[in-house]
Amino acid sequence: QVQLVESGGGLVQAGGSLRLSCEASASIFRITAMGWYRQAPGSQRERVAAITPGGFTNYADSVKGRFIISRDNTKNMVYLQMNSLKPEDTAVYFCNTLNPNAWGQGTQVTVSS
Repeated sequence: QVQLVESGGGLVQAGGSLRLSCEASASIFRITAMGWYRQAPGSQRERVAAITPGGFTNYADSVKGRFIISRDNTKNMVYLQMNSLKPEDTAVYFCNTLNPNAWGQGTQVTVSS
């Protein structure tokens, strides 16, 4: 099994920045792709960013150029640096491992206008 623990969410004004962190179980972290997803009220969960074990990244068009996903395999952690935040970024953000498929508990990000 894999356990994921997220942190770093909060309330921020538009244009500000937040850094989300996710700590994963060491047993499978280095061999699984990681992702950040978000779900806004009334919307389906969507993938924001993903990163392979080797460090290749992919971003949703809505966050490209503003968000950066990274991982530290020595610490079993994945990060999401969120810059130039917009009110439409408001959502619960979830950490995810691709295989096995697992989810963290989510952390709330609220961006005020």
